[in-house]
Amino acid sequence: MTAAAVETAGAPASEPSSTKAFAPFEWLLALRYLRARRAEGFVSVIAGFSFLGIMLGVATLIVVMSVMNGFHKELLDKIVGINGHVFVQGADTPLTDYAAVVDRLSKVKGVKLALPMVEGAAGVSSQYGQAGALVRGVREEDLKRLPGVAGNVRIGSLDGFDAANGVAIGQRMAENLSLRVGDTITLLIARGAATPFGVAPRIKSYPVQAIFQIGMSEFDNVFVYMPLAEAQAFFNKDEEASVVEIFADNPDRIDALRADLEQAAGRPVIMTDWRQRNETFFNVLKVERNVMFIILTLIVLVAALNIISGLTMLVKDKGRDIAILRTMGATRGAILRVFLITGASIGVAGTLAGFLLGLVLANNLEAIRGLLNYALHANLFPAEVYFLSRLPAVVDAGEVTLIVVMTLILSVAASLYPAWRAARLDPVEALRYE
Repeated sequence: MTAAAVETAGAPASEPSSTKAFAPFEWLLALRYLRARRAEGFVSVIAGFSFLGIMLGVATLIVVMSVMNGFHKELLDKIVGINGHVFVQGADTPLTDYAAVVDRLSKVKGVKLALPMVEGAAGVSSQYGQAGALVRGVREEDLKRLPGVAGNVRIGSLDGFDAANGVAIGQRMAENLSLRVGDTITLLIARGAATPFGVAPRIKSYPVQAIFQIGMSEFDNVFVYMPLAEAQAFFNKDEEASVVEIFADNPDRIDALRADLEQAAGRPVIMTDWRQRNETFFNVLKVERNVMFIILTLIVLVAALNIISGLTMLVKDKGRDIAILRTMGATRGAILRVFLITGASIGVAGTLAGFLLGLVLANNLEAIRGLLNYALHANLFPAEVYFLSRLPAVVDAGEVTLIVVMTLILSVAASLYPAWRAARLDPVEALRYE
């Protein structure tokens, strides 16, 4: 074919009439270009790597964000579940009227539980070891309603807790001190009884009545619960409470509750809430979560760049085919849609596969961790480091939707430029030297 004939054949008098958008022949051509053939097999190889990159990027994003959500929820449940939502302390005078204060606070709408508590640090020991502890004195009726302890007693019972004058300790503390229910644990504080020679340390032994497991190693290794009256005597706080802890129905609406609580207290108090006590901790989790999302999004971005490179080479390789299609009446829009479908198909398939893989992994993380621990003979999630005894994962539908939509947008956007280049290809120039 001569150059003049090419010009005559390739330069129609006017732009061909447009075909129906996304017609069957456009899908047929687009999917055919994705098949591996000997001549252009490298294009399909790049498409395969792009598919794998998008799939792994989406799956990793879903799994990591689910784990971060799980950490936030588990830590919030454990920390707030054992420490309460609002803490009320006496401002001018000690809380000797704690019974009346608790009664008034319990009647405030939105309060689930209000309990008086005596709290103090102490040394604990057995014949097998010693450690530090945070001793809390609570009433039996309150201890049985405490969210972090109630229902988590593994050995022993809380029945008759006040009368028995025993203690309840965490599972990890019991393991470290080799204690069982019925054994004796010794508590020591520096400031005990006043004597003519000064303040003497106080040492007293208590039977272990119950062993609980909160599920957070830091708490299971530190907390010791004893009857309120015994704690008042042990810490020299006769008829006094250190703090009144309040558990709310909705921890996220503390601001609206605090004004009612201050009014109901009926005396000067110092009031703090769980956000103030754990602000730094949860801010760190939030920052880590956002940073991980940004970093892992780069995986999807790199895979999208692979789509650009693969389609660009495909357009260059199919220049003669594009020119022939144009001379046969295919419009620029049809050519653009063919290559747009080619690139978008990689993104859609990779996103769907990553979505399914991510959900499967996120919903079976604990089983996978156990399998890896068994196979590698190692502990990949030590409770001493991560505070939790299990690997949590909470799949958030909104976040998963955001990840899927973001990946689809990146995939389509990556296909636009090569598709536009293909549509702008001049058939005369493409066929001039054929």
